[in-house]
Amino acid sequence: MESRVLILAPHGRDAQVIASVLQGADIRCMVCPDAPCLLAELENSAAAAIVTEEVLGRGLDQALGQFLVQQPAWSDFPFVVLSTRQASRRSASAAASLQALGNVVLLERPVNPETLMSAVRSAMRARARQYATRRHLLDIEAAKQTVEQLNAALENRIAERTSDLAGANDLLMREIAEKERIQNKVVQSQKLEAIGRLTGGIAHDFNNLLHAVSLNLQLIMRLGSDARIADFARRAKESVDRGARLTGQLLSFARAQSLLPKLHEVNALVSNLRELIEVSVGSKVQVHMELADTDAWALLDGAQLEMALLNMAVNSRDAMPDGGRLTIRTRTEPASAEHATPRVQISVEDTGCGIPEALQAKVFDPFFTTKGDGEGTGLGLSQVYGFARQSGGSAEIHSVEGEGTTVVLQFPQVAQAAHGGAGGADAAARNGGGGNGQAERRVELLVVEDDEAVRQGIAEGLRLLKYSVREACDGEAGLRELRRTQPDLIMADYLMPGMNGAEFIVAARALYPHIPVLVATGYADMAEVERLVGAQSILKKPFDLETLNAAVGAELARQRG
Repeated sequence: MESRVLILAPHGRDAQVIASVLQGADIRCMVCPDAPCLLAELENSAAAAIVTEEVLGRGLDQALGQFLVQQPAWSDFPFVVLSTRQASRRSASAAASLQALGNVVLLERPVNPETLMSAVRSAMRARARQYATRRHLLDIEAAKQTVEQLNAALENRIAERTSDLAGANDLLMREIAEKERIQNKVVQSQKLEAIGRLTGGIAHDFNNLLHAVSLNLQLIMRLGSDARIADFARRAKESVDRGARLTGQLLSFARAQSLLPKLHEVNALVSNLRELIEVSVGSKVQVHMELADTDAWALLDGAQLEMALLNMAVNSRDAMPDGGRLTIRTRTEPASAEHATPRVQISVEDTGCGIPEALQAKVFDPFFTTKGDGEGTGLGLSQVYGFARQSGGSAEIHSVEGEGTTVVLQFPQVAQAAHGGAGGADAAARNGGGGNGQAERRVELLVVEDDEAVRQGIAEGLRLLKYSVREACDGEAGLRELRRTQPDLIMADYLMPGMNGAEFIVAARALYPHIPVLVATGYADMAEVERLVGAQSILKKPFDLETLNAAVGAELARQRG
């Protein structure tokens, strides 16, 4: 329809003549009988319209005016108007109507067919260019919409990619932070491990010195007749005992202290300690306990746990000089990626002054303390750390300066029935250790000790206790003594040159499978020694003559049993 020409010439045969001329030139045309038909067909589209001037004055110009006003921006519809010869007589309203049509070609009748054809083709070419402009505009609009859609899709993809990158960056930062945390934890563990080995070695040598001094002071106290000398020896012995407690704390940090693990219900153990903790922290500190709803069984040394809790409670009290709140919690943790077995967790939380972040990595170091001079040894948390690690657990500290500190201990959780017989050997040791030693006065003992002062002190003490004693300076000498004759009991040191105590015990029992053995040590691979002789057959240096006598009597009683 966009290539047709509309004709409105209602008078005479003008319409038929015009149509025949156009059809002769292969131009599609349509004759409109009246003005409403023309307007309707204009709405359906056309290339041009041929109208006679006389029809404009009958109201058609107003209807065409509305049509022209509603044209889109690209449209300027062409009209070919056939006027009369009396153009000079045209009224002002008629001239205005022609002017209102806009794109008008005015031909005066009678019209030459060629002139008419030229005018019509010119109008059709102009209309064709308008339709081309329309197509271009539509293409531009479609391209614009496509670009907008592509831009929107691109923005969405950029937003998604940005979100993915942000998520990946957050994940990377978390992984980096976690890696740094693990590295810091490993470095801290390695540092404490190195300090522990150094501390354990120093404690071993120091224990040997204390042991020799302690035994000789006891011999002076027993054999001396002068009361003043006995008093001097007693005071010196008290200082030796303080030194022994110090080395015990060092060995606890080094994880080389001999523990007596038993199956304990942690809730009951902590609850029984409440009164002692309340007395220790004073009336200004409110003590609260939040215990786990379920039983929390763990295999550990109950006395060491009580000492650890007291140490932490006293530290919390010192961090709250004006009073505060001390909360002790217990709970059970299921197995996780970090811990393959369930855990029992004990936390001690205070509302004190807290610890600066820069110092938190040092709190488990031996002799490190935030207290003033003379107010602490710096071994409390070191002992807690060593006890937890030696018990197969862990110790961590979390603190915010000005808000408080929380120390968390974790131990492997065990079923109650798993160690139902725990402590049986300890009971036997306690029962055997109560004897007075009368039946063992003629018992022969072999003392194997590389430190001459310690060996002589032990030998003299045993002889004072009416035992027969043979001595050996190392494992090889001890084996030679064993091959010569079998003693009733062997007392051996653990750390000796050439052959350590564990290796000597294995060789001795290859000769005499059931011979009783006591191991005297200040520093040892306690797991290895306990596997060979049991925890009840270990004497921790320094020990006094009464402890030595009770241990020998208990070991002989166990052998007889």
